[in-house]
Formats: sequence, structure tokens, C-alpha cells
Amino acid sequence: MKTVTIVGVGALGSHVMLFARNWKVGFHLIDFDKVEQKNTQAQFHSRMGLRQNKAQALAKGLLGLYGLKVRATTHKVTTDNVEALLGNSALVIDCTDNIAARKVIQDFCKPNDIPCLHGCLSGGGDFARIVWTDAFVADPEGEEGEATCEDGEQLPFFGMAGGLIAAVAQEFLETGNKRNRMINTGALLKL
Repeated sequence: MKTVTIVGVGALGSHVMLFARNWKVGFHLIDFDKVEQKNTQAQFHSRMGLRQNKAQALAKGLLGLYGLKVRATTHKVTTDNVEALLGNSALVIDCTDNIAARKVIQDFCKPNDIPCLHGCLSGGGDFARIVWTDAFVADPEGEEGEATCEDGEQLPFFGMAGGLIAAVAQEFLETGNKRNRMINTGALLKL
């Protein structure tokens, strides 16, 4: 069975998993962070997962809600462990929120011919890019004090962006087509 690895299961990655849950693949969720109260407003995490690792909490939730068993890893992806964490993936979906992690993932996947789809949200949560690693350039991170995606005000948009990432990845798994997309709160653009 093919393995689809989702790195970062916060505002984007948790929603990607929600929409991808029926795929006939094995899932591997990776996140080092813990579920905080503020995450329950903008992410597919519940109060039952508070203070738990995000990957483990989402895995428990998927098992409880849908009977879906997924592998959860509680580590940050680094140059020291990237091969062990991503090496057996048929597809990597990068939903991390920092340039360092995105570069580690891209720098491993690209030369190893592992298909990698990057999902990125703006700090204000009103713009998203869905880009295959062949065309991906990681943006510098925002300024200190810049708005974040934590208050849940943009939750419908996070769901749309996560659903679009899942749709792009599903099309790739079924047909091999790689499509890049940009979406904002007012428009969906085909790239």
C-alpha cells in the first residue's frame, strides 16, 4: 500500500487529512507541536486533544470518528531524520508553517524523486498556495507580531484550502497530473 505523508497537521494539514480520509493509502502524520486551546478554533482538533501531540491527537480522532488507523510521528523534520521520516513515502504533503522545515522537505524530496505538494497559508489566513516542489519557492516568514491563523475567523477558508490541497493530491494519485493552485478569500486561480 502506498504511503501518503502529511507533515504539519495544523490549520492546513488537519483539514487535508479530514478530506483525504477515504483514500486507499496508508497515512503517516508528522508534527512535533501540541494542541492548544487556540488551535481548536482554526484546526481540525478538538478539546479532547488538548496538550497532546497534534499528530497523535489527530490519529486518535480519526480512529474514533472514522475507524481510520494512521501512523503518527511526534518529531520535527530535520536534516538528520528526514530520510527516515519521508523516505518510504509515495507522496509528501508539506503543510508546515516555517521556511526551515519547507526547505528540509523540499531538499530531500526533489533529488530523491518523491512527489511533494506544498500547501502554504498567509499569516492572516486569507491566501493559500498549493504548489508542487518542482515549482515551489519558500517565502520568507512574516514580521514579528504579524497576524496569525489562530482565531478561527477564517475557518471556512482553511477548509476550502485544505480541501483543494486534498483534491490536487488525489488527482495526482489517480492520474499522475500535477496542478498548482492559488486561492484567496475572493478567488480561486488556476496556475
